[in-house]
Amino acid sequence: MSGKKEARPSDDGTVVAARAILEGGGTKGWKKILPFLGPAFIASIAYVDPGNFATNIEAGSKFGYLLLWVIFASNLMAMLIQSLSAKLGIVTGRNLAEHCRDSFHPYAIRGLWILMELVAMATDLAEFIGAALGFQLLFGFPLIVGGVLAAFATFLILGLERRGFRPLEAVITAILGVIALCYVFETLIDRPNWAAMGLSFVPPRFEGGESVVLAAGILGATVMPHAIFLHSALTQGRIRVTEEAHVRRLLAFERIDVLIAMGVASLVNAAMLVMSAATFHASGHSDVADIGQASRTLEPLLGKAASWIFGLSLLASGLASSTVGTSAGQIIMQGFVRKQIPVWLRRAITIVPSMIVILIGLDPTATLVASQVLLSFGLPFVVIPLVVFTSSRRRMGVFANRLPTLLAAILASAVIVALNLYLIGRAFVPGP
Repeated sequence: MSGKKEARPSDDGTVVAARAILEGGGTKGWKKILPFLGPAFIASIAYVDPGNFATNIEAGSKFGYLLLWVIFASNLMAMLIQSLSAKLGIVTGRNLAEHCRDSFHPYAIRGLWILMELVAMATDLAEFIGAALGFQLLFGFPLIVGGVLAAFATFLILGLERRGFRPLEAVITAILGVIALCYVFETLIDRPNWAAMGLSFVPPRFEGGESVVLAAGILGATVMPHAIFLHSALTQGRIRVTEEAHVRRLLAFERIDVLIAMGVASLVNAAMLVMSAATFHASGHSDVADIGQASRTLEPLLGKAASWIFGLSLLASGLASSTVGTSAGQIIMQGFVRKQIPVWLRRAITIVPSMIVILIGLDPTATLVASQVLLSFGLPFVVIPLVVFTSSRRRMGVFANRLPTLLAAILASAVIVALNLYLIGRAFVPGP
């Protein structure tokens, strides 16, 4: 997935069509955005991964629709951050990890690389266990069998990289579509209270310290460090242009890509919380905070179809996000230390912690939530450099962040860092 790879034959048509459109020709109408769609859809999978299932289900069961506004606020911040990441790759031709390597002291580079590898492993842990849980919920397989099947499936998906960027983009986008359709059906089945959903935004509010903790968890499961690194790599060499006018048009199309992909991810996250609120909270099951428990409770309340659809969406999420997480790990290593290992070896290495968790019998959902806390450690070290680099005229030239964008990025970064620090603090010093 490195942006430095040459385009494969399967990508040639996309690149040619994109360049023609940037030069003022090519396809007209809405179809002209199609060659530019893809990078944000891959990055957006991180925003609907199994960690999101865990936090959204708990938030909906305990507080109903109260925290629905947090999901949309988090995704607005994620849209801004992902747009900056894509812009960094397009304008400079280098990804975020490479910029960090060029800017920081060697000791800092090594430390950041190790931290980000741990973050990537924590991400993969959540995603891999989510896929294994999906197999268990759908087919009744033991978690260890589901883990083996998940490993095999992600190897197959990762193999698409050899055919170029377009086949993998298509498959990941299709999987995102499956997850979205699952939650369209879930929403139709659970019949939410639309008036209560609207009132949750007026005004945005919390109810006690636990709701703040869950809000921080939603944000932590939404803005993912590895997805920020990955997006800059996906755009850095996908379509190469040098003229200012062409770069501006490419950035405009990339913003559309982010808006659509992250918009879909936002709606999917909202649907997760709505399903939990309409089904569990409304029926007095406010203690549902476990993915397996959620699936078991859905069947008597809404029928077997609802439970099956839930399992399918979790499986799709786990497989796609695990694939994306493995690719992000490759980008992080290449960017920080100029080294690569075969993708199958990385996949094999990152499977080990997940298999250990399964074999020793740790609670899968608790493991998912704990992995989100580890992700929170890495977030400030990603978001802050991104804002600094994209605001630098030396790096970005005329495309450096303007004052409104800079202020919005600083505000978003401050909120992200503050809430994640709060989440970390509560993890080690639980409040009342």
